[in-house]
This record gives sequence, structure tokens and C-alpha cells, in this order.
Amino acid sequence: MKCKIEHESNGRMRIHMHQCHMTPDEADKLEYYIKDLPGVKKVAVNERTANAIIFFDCDKRGDVLKALSEFDYETSLVTVPEHTGRELRILYEDKMCFHVLERVIKRVFFPAPIREVLTIFRAIPFIIEGIKSLLKGKLEVSVLDAASILVSLIRRDFDTAGSVMFLLGVGEIMEDWTHKKSVDDLARAMALNVDKVWMRGTDGTEVLVSVSEVKEKDEIIIRTGSMIPLDGVVTEGEASVNQASMTGESEPVHKDNGALVYAGTVVEEGELTISVTKSQGSGRYDRIVAMIEESEKLKSESEDKASHLADKLVPYTFGATLLTYLFTRNATKATSILNVDFCCALKLAMPISVLSAMREAGDYSISVKGGKFMEAVAEAETIVFDKTGTLTYASPRVTDVVTFEGYDKDEALRLAACLEEHYPHSMANAVVKAAEEKKLLHEEKHTKATYIVAHGIASTIDGQKVCIGSHHFIFEDEQCVIPDEEKEKFDNLPSQYSHLYLAIGGKLVAVILIEDPLRAEAPEVIEKLKKAGFGKVVMMTGDSDRTAKAVAEKTGVTEYFSEVLPEDKASFIRKEHEAGRKVIMIGDGINDSPALSEADAGIAVSTGASIAREIADITIASEDLGALLTLRNISNKLQDRINFNYRTIIIFNSFLIIMGMMGVFTPTMTAFMHNASTIALSMKSMTNLLEEKDK
Repeated sequence: MKCKIEHESNGRMRIHMHQCHMTPDEADKLEYYIKDLPGVKKVAVNERTANAIIFFDCDKRGDVLKALSEFDYETSLVTVPEHTGRELRILYEDKMCFHVLERVIKRVFFPAPIREVLTIFRAIPFIIEGIKSLLKGKLEVSVLDAASILVSLIRRDFDTAGSVMFLLGVGEIMEDWTHKKSVDDLARAMALNVDKVWMRGTDGTEVLVSVSEVKEKDEIIIRTGSMIPLDGVVTEGEASVNQASMTGESEPVHKDNGALVYAGTVVEEGELTISVTKSQGSGRYDRIVAMIEESEKLKSESEDKASHLADKLVPYTFGATLLTYLFTRNATKATSILNVDFCCALKLAMPISVLSAMREAGDYSISVKGGKFMEAVAEAETIVFDKTGTLTYASPRVTDVVTFEGYDKDEALRLAACLEEHYPHSMANAVVKAAEEKKLLHEEKHTKATYIVAHGIASTIDGQKVCIGSHHFIFEDEQCVIPDEEKEKFDNLPSQYSHLYLAIGGKLVAVILIEDPLRAEAPEVIEKLKKAGFGKVVMMTGDSDRTAKAVAEKTGVTEYFSEVLPEDKASFIRKEHEAGRKVIMIGDGINDSPALSEADAGIAVSTGASIAREIADITIASEDLGALLTLRNISNKLQDRINFNYRTIIIFNSFLIIMGMMGVFTPTMTAFMHNASTIALSMKSMTNLLEEKDK
């Protein structure tokens, strides 16, 4: 592509593309092409001017220019998201341009009598909205607007009425844009990652493939704890499906043959074979937007307080208007007050602050489902951690396989991997990975596997029951026995590892030793969480007391509980609530789901089970626990911003009312300053909360 460098400074250049017209699609393609180039830090492409501003590493200048010269819209391979925000921006730019242009044309080219008639006709919708509000018994902003315009028309002050309606139009466009942009930014930040799914092949075998490879009419198998990634129809099996994210139903829904299932819902218990009806991408963005719109109902107490106050202040604005007229007999002063309301600013700036904070959290791979959860994070005093996959790495490693009665090590690992690969957990992943590294391929020899939450897996091979799981599951629930002649061998198993027990026909055949290394950052993060105001940092795990104690000593948690069941974690959180403390729970497994639901803010790590991510209020990337500190910081600063917005709106609008009562500001001036302050505060609320030093 031919282009010209119009301006260049250290690490920055503005380039003009030699083309007559650049479409939004072309601008997106060029922007994402440049963004993916090595050494490019930031890029912005303007489709109206066909210019690109590029920030880059100075030593990569030549590579960037060469790549630009080789770029072609048709042949260059570029991955562009389904929604980039460009079309939304263009839509509202055009709306604003036409709105201003219409005003200028009327003022310059239309004679006064025609302008007056047009003003009257344009006022009708505002007056109707005000009347509708009154008929409902409500004093809302629409009544204030209608009264202000109507008074100006009665006084034959058509210029003021026209100016007020023009400014209301400007405010409406800007308010609508800021809200939709916030939702759009957040939706793109929350776009679902490509996942993997078990697909049934033509020969009936199961193959693990990327979701992007699945087409319509393909059959996929979804088991306990896994998310349904695509819309479809059940062709086999039955299960309880949590579809709260789609329908809002609080209870799981029973699904069997012929039932419709939806992408984003989760199988809580059971197994389904699904014939896909919609491939990936169909309506995905719209669903995320719908989820965000729904999450806006999950307002924090601060937002709710501001919203209710906004409605309560409308009658007082009318009262101030009436008193001003009664004492001054000056309609201009009274009308100036009508043009000021607290409602717009309070009801716009607060949600935008929350949406912006949620979007900013998304920049750090933290997905938040509502403002109330960020408020809970800011106010929580107790934080509870699961151990495996949370305080420890999500990818434990198999260090050895100890067998009994001469059972073959490789065969034990092969069988364990065959069972574990169907269920999402970090321990299971470790077993499957160890088998892959040893190239231990296997065929499905067992019958249907049953997953027992927080315990293990049971199935049947050649008529014999096979079980794999925890000590409690194997020896207490299943009553399996240790070969008499090898009890000493069992007692001398290394204590520094986690143990996964495999039994066939009621007898122990192998113990898989798994090293679950502590996250390198865990001790430092826990120390900082204490300094950030968490009085209790608790670890709860199903592991033995020996393992739990060792991890607790290394991390510095204030309390730990070992050999706990899912209901024990939820019970602890309830006790904390009874003591008047807000609680955050961090987990990654199916067994953490009850506690995640019970907590004021349940946080799941992204590599954990789908059911945990579905139930959790917040999902964080699992690479670094430091994301918890970032979340706490953003949440604290969000509360500060909401309080600042609250005070600023009350003080500034009260100032406008006083100036209107004194006759210092005209109705047009108060309308302009009110709308300008609302837009300015909303734009400010869209900015990032964390500065460079906070990151």
C-alpha cells in the first residue's frame, strides 16, 4: 500500500494512506494489522482522514514501514473482532453533526416566523412526555423539561425554548453515546475465549477439539461442571443445567432428549450429547451485551442511593422555581431553575463510573458481573482461599506412581488419565498431561464415568468397579482395602506430595503422587492483602492437615482449615456474615461452587471449572494472584469516584439554582451549564481509575 509520513517524532509517526475513501471495515483491518506488528505499542486509524497514528519502538521503525508497504486489504491476513466500536462512534458523530447542522441552518436561513412555528412543533414531544409522567403520578425530569419549554413558549421567548431543546438534544446524544460506549467497551473486553470441547467423531469416538472447529449438526459431549459452549438440541443423556446467565432462573433446569440448550449455560450434574444448531460467534456479542445490561441492575448501595436521591430532588426543584416566582415575580429567574435537575447527572455518571471500572478491570483480565460486587470487594474484611489451583499453581505435576500387587505403573497412569480427562480440575489435568508426556495413548475401555463432587470418579471396566479420588472417597465411601502385605509400603508414601488413589474391584492398585507447587507470588500477595485491610485471610482445603499446614506456613494466612467439604466452606462464610463481616471467596473447582455463591463476592480463577466461573461474581486470570490487589485497588477508587461525583453534582447544580434565583444566569445559560457539566462528569467517569504508578 502506498502511504506518506506526514509527521514523525521520537517513537511516533502520523501516516496518510493514498486512497480516496476509507471504509470503517478497511480502517479496522488496517488498525489491527498495524497493532499486531512487532514493536508497535499503540495505533489509531481515522477512517475520515485516512490517517494512522502509530506509537512504536524506535529500533523497529524500518520493520513497521516495510510491513505497511506490503499491506493489502484483500490479501493481508488480519483477525478483526466482530465488534470494534468504530461503527458506534461514527453513528454518534454523525448524529451530533446533523443535530448541530440542523440548528445552524434554521438560525441562518429560516425567517423568524417559520422558526417560531418549528419550535412549537418540536416542543410537542417534550410536553407530551411531561404530561405522561404526571398522569403516572410521577414528578420526573421530563416534567421539568416540559415545564421549562412551555413557560418559554407562553412568554413568547422562542429563542430560549429552541436553545433549551437544542441543548437537551445534545445532552441526550452524548449521554446515550457515553452509556453505549461503556457497554460496548466492556462487552469487547469480556468476549469469550476460544475453549475446547469433546466432539463425537463419525466412528463414535470422542475427540477433543477447539470450539471454533465445531460446525452446525456436529455432536458435542458436555459433562458435569462444564459450560455448554454452543446452542443446540439434546440428542442423548440427561442433566441439570444452570441457565441463570440466559434466563435468570435460580434453580437448575432438567434437560433430556429433544430439549434446547444455550451457549454460556453450565451442566451442574449429569451428561449431555448435543447436536449443535449455532456455530461459535452467532449472537455471542449480543448475549454479552444483554448480560451487561442485566448486570447494571446489580447496583451498589452507592449507586442506588444516588438514583433514589435524584428522583426525590425533582419536587424540590419545582418548589424552588415556584418560590422564586412568588418572591420575584420574574419568570426568567424561575425558568432558569427549571433547566437544572440533579437526575440526569446522578443517574448517568454513577452507572458509567461502574461500567468504566468493570471495563478497566477487564483490561487486567478481571471480569466483574455488577457494581455491587466491586463494592463488596472494597468493603470486605475476610478473604477465603481454596488451596489447589488458587494458592498453588493450576497445573500440578505428577512426580511418581506407586503401585501395589505388581500392577504396572504405565497401565495405572493410562487408566487414571482415561477417567480423569473428562472432568475439569487441576489434579485431573496433571494426570492427563503426565500420560501425554509418556505417550500413553488409550481407548475408552470403561463404561459411563460418574463424578462425585469433591470426592472422585467411579466407573466400570470389564465388570469390575474402578474408582479414583481422595482418601475419604476410596477408603471410607467406597470401602476399598489396601493389600495386607503392602501396608508398610502404603504407610511410607512421601508426605510432601498430594495423593490420588486408584482402586479396582475394591482393592488399591496405585497411588499417584502429585506435586502441587505454591504460587511464587502467594506469600507476598497475602501480606499485601493484610495491609490492604483484610483482617482475616483464610485457606480452606480438602487436603490432609499435613499438606494444609505446610502451605499455610509458607503463605502466611491467618487461619487454615483442612479436610473440608464444599458445605463446610459455605458454612464458614455464613458464620462470618453472622459476625457482621463481608466475605470474598476465591476458588477454581466444582467443590467451591457453594462457597462462591454464599460469599458477598465469589471470585473464580479462569482456568477452573466452568460451573465455578458461571456461579462466581468475578473471574480473574490465574497467572498471578496480584490481580486480587488490582481488583481491590480499582474497587476502592471506584467508591471514591462515586462519592466525588455525588458531591460534585449536588454542589454544582445547587450553585446553578442559586445563580438562576439571583438572575445571574439566564435559562439558556443554566441549561447549557447543566448539560455541559453532566457530559463532562460522565466523560471523566469513563477514564481509568488506576494511574501508571498503581499498575
